[in-house]
Amino acid sequence: MDPKSLSGRYAIAGIGEAGMGKAQPGDTALSLQCEAARQAILDAGLKPSDVDGVFAHWDDRAAGLLVTEYMGLSPSYVDSTVVGGQSNLTHVAHAMAAMEAGLCDVALITYGSTQRLDRSRARGGHAQDARMPSGQFVLPYGMLSPIGFYAMQARLHMHRHGTRAEDLGEVALAARRWAQLNPDAIARTPLTMDDYLASPLVADPLRKLDICQVTDSAGAVVLVRADRARDLPRKPVLVQGFAERYIHHSTPFGMDDWIDNGVLAEMGRLALERADLSRADIDLVQIYDAFTIGVLIGLEALGFCGRGESGAFVQGGRIAPGGAFPMNTSGGGLSFNHGGMFGMPLMIESVRQLRGDCGDRQVPGVRNCLMQAGGLVMSAYMVMVLGTDSP
Repeated sequence: MDPKSLSGRYAIAGIGEAGMGKAQPGDTALSLQCEAARQAILDAGLKPSDVDGVFAHWDDRAAGLLVTEYMGLSPSYVDSTVVGGQSNLTHVAHAMAAMEAGLCDVALITYGSTQRLDRSRARGGHAQDARMPSGQFVLPYGMLSPIGFYAMQARLHMHRHGTRAEDLGEVALAARRWAQLNPDAIARTPLTMDDYLASPLVADPLRKLDICQVTDSAGAVVLVRADRARDLPRKPVLVQGFAERYIHHSTPFGMDDWIDNGVLAEMGRLALERADLSRADIDLVQIYDAFTIGVLIGLEALGFCGRGESGAFVQGGRIAPGGAFPMNTSGGGLSFNHGGMFGMPLMIESVRQLRGDCGDRQVPGVRNCLMQAGGLVMSAYMVMVLGTDSP
């Protein structure tokens, strides 16, 4: 089947969150995502018994079956695919495929993390199995992973295009300004460029404020066919188009170019083509911002500015509240929240903006939103376009 034929056939009908920021003692990734799932099902105006497909992950556990058991569900289809931070967007694509095949009708997609509560995230990343490539070729040499890899991306961008620390800083400052409009954001204190430049280097040239928050979070969405969603209480948010590709596990040593390998550009082109939209039709952009450099590279690869022009593009508050190019309106992973993997919060914020439910940070007249997310270490690539039937 041509993926373009899926445009507008499926809709997000419900959303829910739990444990955002810092979970409470006794909470688990499982309990939090099941609470978020309960909220999403209620938000959609459905019952748990309506759910016949479960798509769930956190870390590397078989979360689909654990969520099923915890919630007393009996689905005909489960999927626990883990491909890094974009995994929940991948689950949306998988859920659409399963529904097309007649394997389920109501898909529950969940994610949860208690990394902050559990103190499981160190600067160097997770422990690596010595038998795996990362354990052989990264860990023994003291690489901060994944931070070190993205620091090298930033350094290459600076070398090739003359990008400055202040350009990265503009991304961090814009995220903080959006977070100040979000009562649920973790980091809401004012931030200046001097504050940014004074923050300590973690992996040169990346500073502490170039790196996402380390928090707990859980979220869930309910996906159904668009015709069914129109009979449910909330404004349907349609999946207009998507494209994804995978190129390696988590050691990007075989890549020809770490900032311009052509994959993300192609995924952006395909997603818009399948949505039958152009960049000019996009009202809002959400780019996965585990690191500030990812935003600059994303803007260039997706064609919103030319190669090497992202630093100038973000200057003067252009991507901040009131700017001409609203982006990462929750405050992003940099200031809102980053519970291990940010794909779910990225999606929930996009749905809220398209519903018009974002209060002080609402972008007026949003009809189409483009999301870009990645996974592991430059390993997985996803671009998805969401939209509404009407403004």
